[in-house]
Amino acid sequence: MKRYERVAQTLAQRIEQGLYRTGDRLPSIRALCHEQGVSVSTAQAAYRRLEETGQAEARPRSGYYALTRTTPGVLPRVTRPAQRPLDVSQWDQVLELVRGAPAEDRMLMLGRGIPDLEAATLRPLQRLLATLYRGVDARGLNYDNLAGSRELQRQIARLMAASSCLLHPDDILITTGCQEALSLSLRTLTSPGDVVAVDSPSFYGTMQILKAQGLKALEIPTDPRTGISLEALELALEQWPIRAIQLTPTCNNPLGYTMPESRKRDLVALAQRFDVAIIEDDIYGDLAFTSPRPRTIKSFDGDGRVLLCSAFSKTLVPGLRVGWVAPGRYRDQVLHMKYVSTGASATLPQRAVAEFVAQGYYERHLREMIRQYRCHRDVMIAWVERHFPPGTGISDPQGGFLLWLELPGAVDCVRLNERLAVEHLHIAPGSLFSASGKYRHCLRLNYASPLTARVEAGVRRVGEMVSELLS
Repeated sequence: MKRYERVAQTLAQRIEQGLYRTGDRLPSIRALCHEQGVSVSTAQAAYRRLEETGQAEARPRSGYYALTRTTPGVLPRVTRPAQRPLDVSQWDQVLELVRGAPAEDRMLMLGRGIPDLEAATLRPLQRLLATLYRGVDARGLNYDNLAGSRELQRQIARLMAASSCLLHPDDILITTGCQEALSLSLRTLTSPGDVVAVDSPSFYGTMQILKAQGLKALEIPTDPRTGISLEALELALEQWPIRAIQLTPTCNNPLGYTMPESRKRDLVALAQRFDVAIIEDDIYGDLAFTSPRPRTIKSFDGDGRVLLCSAFSKTLVPGLRVGWVAPGRYRDQVLHMKYVSTGASATLPQRAVAEFVAQGYYERHLREMIRQYRCHRDVMIAWVERHFPPGTGISDPQGGFLLWLELPGAVDCVRLNERLAVEHLHIAPGSLFSASGKYRHCLRLNYASPLTARVEAGVRRVGEMVSELLS
């Protein structure tokens, strides 16, 4: 055994024995060299080995911190939404969440769905953008193809092969973010007054699309481990004139689950039996913690009834607004909807993302983000278990960077957020994720960015305030 391996083994044993808990600072490089009598390069190699095994994480300008795989002791309960179609509300709360200035230094935004924008692996993308904008030619200033950049379509088709989804570049339409992909799909399939079945809790952006288009949401009970209840969905399809099923089956927002492949296949069979379309939101799919990444529902689609929507907003950056949809049999209708709503998508961001993927930077960035988010998930779960009241239900995300909490009592998280704002803290109340404002005793946290002492202090303060409200 090499010296660095012995040092790594010693530290790993201390972590396993509980001498260092998740989030505890490990000895500095200098202290480790002194204690173990090794060189700086040996100590660094030992910490790299602990990072590879998921037992430590490096934080910029802070050092190394212990990690243990923390599985939540209490999961959120299976949801029990209203079993009837409902009009969507909650717009004021959504507006409050999305209009907060990201650069506002005093407000710690603990609940927004934003990836780590400071990652070093994004620098090649910044260089590509700078080069494109400095040397922009007439092609870059002109409209792109209505369906989108041909090179970007090719790169997306290549990426989706990892999910067993075989797409031709012509199957893919580029959109202005995933929000437009979802909106175009819903507008193609429905008319005002129609009913759309959704998982519950569900992404608030989709809920607001339903509201804007005069659609009714039928929330289906959802398990925090396996996803939407197919049994409840079948009963709903028998009872209501459902025009579409919309869900996020892989690295779900906000519950974090990934539907097992067998249930994805059964969902497609159910949709075929009732002749209904499925709108699949796969925006977090590439951030799954397992390898290879999970299959999409679209990969089981044999007759083109699944409209697969995604974007680079969560895997790269949201500001470029580069999304896409593979609409299957509805391609022509979706393309027409895109023409009458936004027309061609912005040219230069498409070219930058296509080049970023083609040069291999995207895969490297994903590897680093998945490692980081997996570590951060475990740290955040440990913090919540340490600082929140006993009995708090905690999701166990299988990918992405969002954590869902179900509080053990009748705490109104909308009012909790109002009290937190005084102390410059902000969460995402659970009521955002329901058509009727259900889940007021739940909240969503983000663990994407570096988990600094300020972030831990913010999580601790949220937990303290929850305890105060419960008592």
